[in-house]
Amino acid sequence: MNEKVNTVINKTKSFWVQRTKMQKSIFLVVLIAIIMLISVVSFFSSNPKLVPLYNHLSMQEASQVKAALDEKGIPYELQQGGSTITVPKDQVDSLLVDFAGQGIPDSGNIDYSFFSKNSSWGVTDNEFNIMKLDATQTELANLIKSIDGIENAKVMINMPKDPVFVNESSEPATASIVLHTKPGYQFQDNQINALYTLVSKAVPNLPAENIAIMNQYFEYFDQTTNDNTNVAGANYSNQQAIKRDVEKDIQKRVQQMLGTIVGMDHVIVSVTADVDFTQENRVEEIVEPYDKENMEGLPASIEKIQETYAGKPQETGGTAGVGEGDIPNYPATGEDGDGDYDYVKETINNEYNRIRKEIVESPYKIRDLGIQVAVDQVKDRNEKDVQLLSQQEQTVVQEGISSILNSIVTTSIDKEYGEITPEDKISIVFQKFNEKPMSTDTTVRQYLYGFILQVEFYC
Repeated sequence: MNEKVNTVINKTKSFWVQRTKMQKSIFLVVLIAIIMLISVVSFFSSNPKLVPLYNHLSMQEASQVKAALDEKGIPYELQQGGSTITVPKDQVDSLLVDFAGQGIPDSGNIDYSFFSKNSSWGVTDNEFNIMKLDATQTELANLIKSIDGIENAKVMINMPKDPVFVNESSEPATASIVLHTKPGYQFQDNQINALYTLVSKAVPNLPAENIAIMNQYFEYFDQTTNDNTNVAGANYSNQQAIKRDVEKDIQKRVQQMLGTIVGMDHVIVSVTADVDFTQENRVEEIVEPYDKENMEGLPASIEKIQETYAGKPQETGGTAGVGEGDIPNYPATGEDGDGDYDYVKETINNEYNRIRKEIVESPYKIRDLGIQVAVDQVKDRNEKDVQLLSQQEQTVVQEGISSILNSIVTTSIDKEYGEITPEDKISIVFQKFNEKPMSTDTTVRQYLYGFILQVEFYC
């Protein structure tokens, strides 16, 4: 046995010695590549592919799922701060069915299934109303989350107390909804109107005008109407609604722009607009020359008369100076001489451009606009010390915001109302906000310092 092993080793050495350097290099490269390929295949075969089991979990829900996976001994990974849990792909379907049977994950909210499971519990009317309201909010939020483009929803309903006396009318309910929408998803007007209708019909005595819907970026979703009523005859409420729409549209755009620069929680924008609702109907009849350079019209008709006479005039009879119409003692015209008569008349009728315009001036013109901006004066918040923006930093930030707002004011106000002075229509104040912003201190400082550096660079 040892002789065979020695023979193989000797043949291998002999084979290796007889090879050239190039052949040895190629052999080593191929050997290393084979070893790496085997390692990669074994690595991926030993590590199964992980896919998401649940997304957008709360901390409570993630804790429940994690405990259940640990109990079953199934490998998993926590991603996106614990809100997403991934498991092996071949076990996703079975885990979803098993966890659904166990009621995992349980958000802790009360839904309508709570009453069927705990119908034997004795509760007071007040407790029952609270649980019913919580169940309504949960079911409505789940219904809204099923709509495309909405990842999560929070619903808060305010139900007024029932009237004590029969002759008293009950007050309408109100609802506030915060949507967590998918990034970049744009909702159409009909989708927003359908969402308002859905919420209004799901809650008793809840009119659509008592519903407020916004997303995680503090953008409001307003219900649109198809009312084409003439504004000149519209009542005060319609005009005020249009005015609020104009102000809200400008406010949202300014808030989003400045919030992206200095942080959404560190700037507050208020807009006041003066909208002209006057609708003007007028008729213009304009006469213009055909040739504007020479101010001449286009000849439509020409009439030319020419009369010529030549020859001696007829001799005058009687005594000179004594005839009728003669001047006394003034010599009369001579009897001899040649006669010549010439008469030319030319009449030209010119035609001009006659333009008739029936103009209907549409309303909704912004006659005046005011933008008020409040910026958080706090630069750094911590428990020990609160750092404020210096006067120089406030000046730089104010100049940058003013340059942005000047352009918005100039393009929004209609030019027919006279010269626009944007500086008189903008107010920027720095104030220490009472509530602590939701953003981290590091993010706030980066926003403010980055904005200050940008302004100083362009100025």
